[in-house]
Amino acid sequence: MKKIAIVGLGYVGLPLGLQFSRSGADVVGIDIDNSKIDALNNKRSYIKHISDLSIAEQFDSGNLSATTDFSVIKDQDAVIICVPTPLNKNREPDISYIVETGKMIAPYLHNGVVVALESSTYPGTTDEDLRGVLEEGSGLKAGVDFHLAFSPEREDPGNPQSVVASIPKVIGGYTPACLEKAQEIYSIAIDTLVPVSSCSAAEATKLTENIFRSVNIALMNELKVVYEAMDIDVWEVINAAKTKPFGFMPFYPGPGLGGHCIPIDPFYLTWKAREYGQATKFIELAGEINTKMPEYVIKKVSEALNQKKKAINGSRVLVMGLAYKANVDDDRESPSYVLMEMLKQRGAEVSYYDPYVPLIRSTREHSQWAGVESIEWKKETVSSFDCVLISTAHQCVDYKELSEWASLIVDTRNVMAGICDVVKA
Repeated sequence: MKKIAIVGLGYVGLPLGLQFSRSGADVVGIDIDNSKIDALNNKRSYIKHISDLSIAEQFDSGNLSATTDFSVIKDQDAVIICVPTPLNKNREPDISYIVETGKMIAPYLHNGVVVALESSTYPGTTDEDLRGVLEEGSGLKAGVDFHLAFSPEREDPGNPQSVVASIPKVIGGYTPACLEKAQEIYSIAIDTLVPVSSCSAAEATKLTENIFRSVNIALMNELKVVYEAMDIDVWEVINAAKTKPFGFMPFYPGPGLGGHCIPIDPFYLTWKAREYGQATKFIELAGEINTKMPEYVIKKVSEALNQKKKAINGSRVLVMGLAYKANVDDDRESPSYVLMEMLKQRGAEVSYYDPYVPLIRSTREHSQWAGVESIEWKKETVSSFDCVLISTAHQCVDYKELSEWASLIVDTRNVMAGICDVVKA
């Protein structure tokens, strides 16, 4: 039985650890967050779409354990790193979590161990930055004494079709032998492996996937604004266009980009490209369009309130959905926060409703909202707002009730189509 350590038990690491455990590996999850470790050891999940039962089953099987103690790495066959890679305040890559994790695991590495990084990052991070701290801290050489690889995560939270075992896994190794050993580890839990020539190629694959989405979403956002000026419904156009069986793939506009990947990964490539004297005009333009969408939405809210002879200043506005996408509890980089802040700056009294995020947790980016709770879903509460702004469209929400309770709805997700007349934004 292979022994595998998963470092970082968030939206990527926990599902991966559960899949390895279900596949018969001996898995230890490691995280510096004591609350996560306590929850797991009490067989409780802290991620909405992962059930307590799935945690309990693996703990009861004896295949899964959790700890804050990095020294357990000395007994593992593989260490898989799943830590955040955010942007700093200057919108530049912050790989400090990778570097610090590397420093923490390095003293416990041993001959033959496989170290795989899954965190989205720019090409060269694994070969250069991570390898450097691992070699310095362990006294071992990558490709000689231990095996080093990069295998980007491909999680799609909230999508019931997204099953870890069945999503093809891209893997790049520091050396051919590193690739072979990494494939041996991942083949325990993943059905299909996609080997590439290097760690950098695997890192670039992840960035390409997310840049593809960012650029196409930006295109739809731009078309939304253009078609709105022509009195054409972009949603109707997309639904008609996607009936074409070739040459078209539907993407949808929204109030801005959210989540840990799509708003961030393009900046990782544009930053790295400058090192090689390369410009990424197309990618940066897409980022500019997506970043400006909250301004467009607020403009539509202002116009809608004006039609009711009201101003944003002094109005009570309810933002529907705090998570960055439907049917998840992940609020990282959510455009809802940007919308709430813009409304607040304009004098609105702002509240939110999200059954997946009942309480706003303290984060570096949104500390000013920490402790704010979702409103209750009841007629008296919802009907008291001057405007309801739909930012995220969870399937569990009763939108028919919303149509009956709210006097003004601004819809950025087209979820009210066929239910009632709203202002589309």
